[in-house]
Amino acid sequence: MGTALVYHEDMTAARLLWDDPECEIECPERLTTALERLQQRGLEQRCLQLAAREASEAELGLVHSPEYVALVRGTQALGTGELQTLSGQYDAVYFHPSTFHCARLAVGAALQLVDAVLAGAVRNGLALVRPPGHHSQRAAANGFCVFNNVAIAARHAQRQHGLHRILIVDWDVHHGQGIQYIFEDDPRASTDAPWPQVGMGNADYVAAFLHVLLPVAFEFNPELVLVSAGFDSAIGDPEGQMQATPECFAHLTQLLQVLAGGRVCAVLEGGYHLESLSQSVCMMVQALLGDPAPPLSGPMVPHGSALESIQSVRVAQAPHWMSLQQQGVAPVLSPSPYSPEGRPSSLLLTGRPEFKAAATQDVAALSSLLDQPRLNPTPPVRTAVALAAPDAALALPSDVLCEEGSAPQEETQAWARPHEALAQDRALTALGKVLYLLDRILDGQVSSGVAVTPACAAAATLDVAIRCGLSHGAQRLLCLAVGQLDRPPDLTDDGRNLWLNIGGKEAAALSMFHVSVPLPGTTGGFLSCVLALVLPLAYSFQPDLVLVALGPAHGLRDPQAALLAALLRGPAGGRVLALVDEESTPQLVVVLARVLHGEAAPSLGPFSMASPEDVQALMQLRGQLEPRWKMLQVASEAGGPGSG
Repeated sequence: MGTALVYHEDMTAARLLWDDPECEIECPERLTTALERLQQRGLEQRCLQLAAREASEAELGLVHSPEYVALVRGTQALGTGELQTLSGQYDAVYFHPSTFHCARLAVGAALQLVDAVLAGAVRNGLALVRPPGHHSQRAAANGFCVFNNVAIAARHAQRQHGLHRILIVDWDVHHGQGIQYIFEDDPRASTDAPWPQVGMGNADYVAAFLHVLLPVAFEFNPELVLVSAGFDSAIGDPEGQMQATPECFAHLTQLLQVLAGGRVCAVLEGGYHLESLSQSVCMMVQALLGDPAPPLSGPMVPHGSALESIQSVRVAQAPHWMSLQQQGVAPVLSPSPYSPEGRPSSLLLTGRPEFKAAATQDVAALSSLLDQPRLNPTPPVRTAVALAAPDAALALPSDVLCEEGSAPQEETQAWARPHEALAQDRALTALGKVLYLLDRILDGQVSSGVAVTPACAAAATLDVAIRCGLSHGAQRLLCLAVGQLDRPPDLTDDGRNLWLNIGGKEAAALSMFHVSVPLPGTTGGFLSCVLALVLPLAYSFQPDLVLVALGPAHGLRDPQAALLAALLRGPAGGRVLALVDEESTPQLVVVLARVLHGEAAPSLGPFSMASPEDVQALMQLRGQLEPRWKMLQVASEAGGPGSG
């Protein structure tokens, strides 16, 4: 399955016919510039291209009143003066004789995308549309929005496809109040993460995802993810005045793809800086296609005001979600109303600023930032697998490379010499394949890989892989060791390597670069470990290579290992090498290769609360590490480096 791109050139027909500085930024060039950039990068050609259809009036009626639909239909026959008068009755809206046609195409594009994803024709996709929709209410246009594209798509998924749990994520910088009002009477929760000031950047958005959105979303367990993809939160936008760089949206998209079996439908909302918008759209489409997200630029230190907002949301929502209760956010005031028997039918997660302040952009600096994604080309081979012996029975994706190369024998022997466990021919052969694959990842020929190692040589192979990676170009290497794997005793805390062991006997931070935590025994405990410890550490450290070593008795189920690998693609720009003990099942190699290749991770199963012991261990460990690794923070330090 692939990625759909839904578009129709008729959506460029509507334009402002009179002078209005507030509305002139919503222009046809928003679509044409984004489409041109997709074509230039070869991304449009890689998608299944669908021509948008007009939504029927019955479909519009899923959300909007008949009177409002009739009013918009009537604009087709109005003159310019009448259109201007009618537009003045709404906030930041303009009508054009083509508005009704364009707006019906925008809704129809969202519906086509949902139908294609739920029918299994594609895995995910983007509806490239205008006018946007998330501000539109049942009987009123608002904020450039005429019909509520995403809200209608959600109702359509419920009515026509029988879905019960739909996650709606709105990262547009303006609060999508139209969607919120439309679903007010639906038995669901609305989580709104307000940004209290302008200038929020990559670290703030990722922190909101890790500490609010993803914990709640995993517990909610959606069948479909709808994204109100507004890019006025991107750097340079005159409306949002935020600092999120285009590659940030690749990371946010990639984080959402671990939900709902990867069924993600994105619909364009705002975004008014044409270059920033087009770059951000390309980054999102690359992520939907499964390409690795480029590394995030800048220090990963959230603003203090962002942390205050995140913590406020967590406290407000903790009574309703076990995933937040188990992180010690707030006392459990009442049992969660969202039991499996009474789940909300749709969950809206939004982010918005409460006020704006004047901001200026250095044009040269902005241009430089927008050029950065071009400096991270996708490697020729996305994923390679190095096996001890060829295995035709493995159901690998057709474009995953079965790597048969090996490092030169002299080099392999030199690396192996200090390790008695690598003296055997079988272990030496496997090491040669690991070194060859590692070099190909480091020189940009391969993005990620999976290598099988003999159980008796797992620790020695990992030791060599760490040292080889650091000596062959990796500036910062994150090693996630799962199972019975000890940290090499002479590995120095020089800031270039971060060792994180899952499966240790106790939670301990022997140094800021040597962390150990027991493997939690429940789904909720495992998710808290990943979202509240592993990923914040990884994003804070900003590695350029991740080693995931699944050693003897690692104890992970295949879906857990797959989720770890999928989520760790982000911090290192996709450069992940998974080392798998040969005693693991062959299916584990397949599932790791698939997620590193960009496919969705299998479901973890029903959510279960973390044990009190796991909760306490995680909180204690986070408290020790927060002073060094700022992405672990969920509350502001007064006057600290993350203060806003």
